Amino acid sequence: MNALPSWLIYCRPGFERDCVEETQAKPVETTADSGFVVLQGKAKLAYRQLSFARQLLTLHGEVNDLPEGDRLSPLLAALPASPEKFGALYLEVPDTNEGKTLSGFTKRFQPLMEEALRTSSRLIDDPTLPRLHIFFPDEHRALIASSDPHNSTSALNGIHRVSMASDAPSRSYLKLAEAFEVFLDKKEQALWLKPGMTAIDLGAAPGGWTWQLVQRGLKVTAVDNGPLKGAAAGHPNIKHLRQDGFRFRPQRPVDWLVCDMVEQPQRVAALMTEWFVGGMTQRAIFNLKLPMKKRVAALKEALDSLRTALNNKGIRYQLEARQLYHDREEVTIYLARKR
Repeated sequence: MNALPSWLIYCRPGFERDCVEETQAKPVETTADSGFVVLQGKAKLAYRQLSFARQLLTLHGEVNDLPEGDRLSPLLAALPASPEKFGALYLEVPDTNEGKTLSGFTKRFQPLMEEALRTSSRLIDDPTLPRLHIFFPDEHRALIASSDPHNSTSALNGIHRVSMASDAPSRSYLKLAEAFEVFLDKKEQALWLKPGMTAIDLGAAPGGWTWQLVQRGLKVTAVDNGPLKGAAAGHPNIKHLRQDGFRFRPQRPVDWLVCDMVEQPQRVAALMTEWFVGGMTQRAIFNLKLPMKKRVAALKEALDSLRTALNNKGIRYQLEARQLYHDREEVTIYLARKR
């Protein structure tokens, strides 16, 4: 009988226990604020069904006491026999202050490792093959893992990097920019974020999410009793309504609904449910602010209530939840109506 696989999961530092809880797998290594966990005991995990995981990898082994003079030899010797070939090589570090000090080393070491793998024909340019990940918790230790291109993300360290617009009213602009990159591929972005499409931003002030939508050519109704700031104030493609986001309803359906209001997750989920059941939007991206304790339970309760309502109405939909790099005590949700 084959042993159950071991998993290496990257996450936001401080959310290691949440990763363990939502996978229901056996924790092998969970150090608080480390930004990663090692698990065992689940024959299969699905990356798109995990909310707190930035990356999902199959762990093959580890190398300890790496010598500073020759890290290459022990790492090559520790590579698994299967997969036989890899389509890409990722050298990665934890998303911590200590991990970031290793980023210079990984950049210098990357071409050396790539050359050795190409010479032995273990690394070829084929995006359909598993990717090889060598993760350095510290300078003397490496975890060797691989990712399935269909059950992981292609982003280095599991983080989709986005750039800040110089005229954006707030840094929340980055959250929606990242959400589009995480939930939509380039073809979907071109199809569903066309100039002239309409969007509602509930709880819009000071205008970060509204500005992200406008930059993509959408016409936005920004709903908030508070003021919009900077370039968002008075922009011709932004209509600002000083109203309560929970009370506002549109006169006609819109293409997008976005919402980043600070409220209990169950209440926000109920609001999103009402908009979708009422046919007021085709797609939504919204945040659920989670309590410090029982984050997994609070998220599950909110999403289960939403799913139940949509299922009862016979609505076909796509629903994904992910704690983004720019999220904190929250998870971002993508909900789309299927035709």
